[in-house]
Amino acid sequence: MKFSEEFKIYFPQFTREMAAKAGLKVMETKEPSLLLDGKFLFLGEVPKRSDFEKGMLLAHCVEDNVEKWDAIEDDTSIVMNLKEKGLVILSGCAHAGIVNTVTYAREVTGIDKVHVIMGGFHLSGPMFEPIIDKTTEELKKINPDYIIPTHCTGRKAVAFIEESFKERFIMNMSGTKLTFT
Repeated sequence: MKFSEEFKIYFPQFTREMAAKAGLKVMETKEPSLLLDGKFLFLGEVPKRSDFEKGMLLAHCVEDNVEKWDAIEDDTSIVMNLKEKGLVILSGCAHAGIVNTVTYAREVTGIDKVHVIMGGFHLSGPMFEPIIDKTTEELKKINPDYIIPTHCTGRKAVAFIEESFKERFIMNMSGTKLTFT
């Protein structure tokens, strides 16, 4: 990821060979795909449709020795339908936007009721803090039973979401165990 010419973050390379050596099977798809006998849905690429969630505009990658903008389209979510409760949506970093992610999960599954939204909402830092209010407003319209922002959501956003959702907010930390039945 490149923030400027002077400040770049390099992530270690991950190859198919490394995955195979670890005993993993790589499945590549842009489309939603069912996992574990249809119990979970891999959401695939999440379209950016909201007018305020624009993605990671500073992200770059190098392909064939050429630097280019990286849309980070491989950041996705896992979705399940908890019987009679609604969708449980577990996001990665939601680089496409958590509202776009939840909207797409509802569209793909045909299920409007959302029980839990959990994961990274990527609302930290000067590029994303300006949309905390709008994101929270839209999440309130979705009306999940529980909301659990994690890792890359950012302290300001977590505090704002906690205040906005009150008893529906669950703080998640390393070692937290949650059971939804």
